[in-house]
This record gives sequence, C-alpha cells and structure tokens, in this order.
Amino acid sequence: MKIWKAYGSEHSMNLVMIGHFKTIDDAKRAKELIDEISAVIGQASPEPMGDLPPSERRFSDEIRQVFEKSRLHTLGPAELEQFLYDIHVELKGSDIVVSTDESEISAFLKVLIENGAKVEIYSAHDYPNENDSHGQEDTDE
Repeated sequence: MKIWKAYGSEHSMNLVMIGHFKTIDDAKRAKELIDEISAVIGQASPEPMGDLPPSERRFSDEIRQVFEKSRLHTLGPAELEQFLYDIHVELKGSDIVVSTDESEISAFLKVLIENGAKVEIYSAHDYPNENDSHGQEDTDE
C-alpha cells in the first residue's frame, strides 16, 4: 500500500483587492485599462503563452501597443494569463474592487498601483462584511 502525500490548492482565496483612487476619473481610466487588456488577451489563443517556458514568453504586438499607450511597464508575459481568470472587477465611485478565488493577482495589483491607486488586499473569509462598506454608489453600468 502506498500513501500519497501532497499539497492541494483547491481552497479558494475569496480575495478582495480595492484600489482607492484620488478621483473617479482616475479609477475609470484604470478600469478601462483592465477591460482593454482583458479583451486583447481574450482574443488571443486560449492560453496566450502556450507551453513556452517563462524565459521564452513574449508579448504580442497587440498587447505591446496597449502597454505603450497606457505607459504600463511592469507586467511580465507570464502575468497576462491572470486576465483570463474568473475575476470580478467593479468600479465603485473612485474605487475599483477586484474579487476572485485566485491567489495570482500581481497583474491587477500592478495596473492599480501604476495608475495611482492606494491598494488594500484581504480575504473575505476573514472579513466578510468589509466589501459592503467600501466605495460609493456603483457607477459601472
């Protein structure tokens, strides 16, 4: 008889990340950038980087144009996959609220910070009512 010992990552993070911006317009621009990156990545192959090892991954011309236009210079090719995850991004006044069960969120963190956000991250498992108290009236329609 063999006993298999391994680590499983089936536990959901129930993660909430809130980018607090100085103005509603700043938050809208960051949300539009997230939406634009998600759309470009979504139009690419189902796995934008395929099976290439990290050292050989490169940006497509389309995503490079988005990064150049937005002056976003900190994302790495391996992080683009995060825009395909099941992540909910909501604009609430001058805040952007990102919620997900994923643990890989560095791409969203970088977009928020590079666009001037003060960022708060927590597990909604531990703070279940926090999200209700943040932001203002939902302006994302």
